[in-house]
Amino acid sequence: MRKTFLALLLAASVTPAFAQEKTFDLKISHWVPASHPLQKSLEVFPAQQLGKAFDHYDMARDGIADVTYVNPGYQPGRFPIIGAGELPFLMSDAKGGSEALDAWYRKYAGKEMKDVKFCLAFIHSPSSFHSRAKKIVVPDDIKGMKIRPAHATMASFVTLLGGTNVQSSAPEVRDIIERGVADAVTFPWGSLLLFGIDKVTKYDMDAPLYVTTFALVMNKDKYNEMSDRQKKAIDDNCNTEAAGRVGEP
Repeated sequence: MRKTFLALLLAASVTPAFAQEKTFDLKISHWVPASHPLQKSLEVFPAQQLGKAFDHYDMARDGIADVTYVNPGYQPGRFPIIGAGELPFLMSDAKGGSEALDAWYRKYAGKEMKDVKFCLAFIHSPSSFHSRAKKIVVPDDIKGMKIRPAHATMASFVTLLGGTNVQSSAPEVRDIIERGVADAVTFPWGSLLLFGIDKVTKYDMDAPLYVTTFALVMNKDKYNEMSDRQKKAIDDNCNTEAAGRVGEP
């Protein structure tokens, strides 16, 4: 992951070899904590400093940031094609799943994410339920619970099982569980520690239930300003192989 993001930054920000080329200093924004592996790879604006997690696609579109980390599932109905990757029991591991998602989605990205320069798509490791005061073992256990779903697909899953959805972005989950607004969350194991959820939950289901789809996108105007050589440097790090490198950690 570090190599991929560092390559993206260096591709456009290094001193150009030719006098006619412009140097670009890219603003990269994500919404996870500064302790996340994404942050360690380069100088970025973490933890929603430039905008809310829900807004990161539009931030790239509008040039608030040049490169952003997007969770398409945060905006139900807006990106239904990439949402197919969120179906339960579909993925077994993050590296292979990221490569499969990226290779499949590339033929649709130009239409569904036409406002930005699409770089790559990836997933986190297969994940499940983590709850505060009640074990979740069988489907009926969801009935009557207030659950923060990872995305719209999991929200539908929770509703079908008789639960109530509590919407929030990942950085806000600890607070809503601690205050009792939500009883449980659907999260990957690594994120429990990164967001401090392990401090407010007691029961965990260890099952590869679902994944979340993500995308790295770039401001289209910024990309179009670049020389052919600089665009190639970006494109060489926006591919299916890179998606696997990002998803694996």
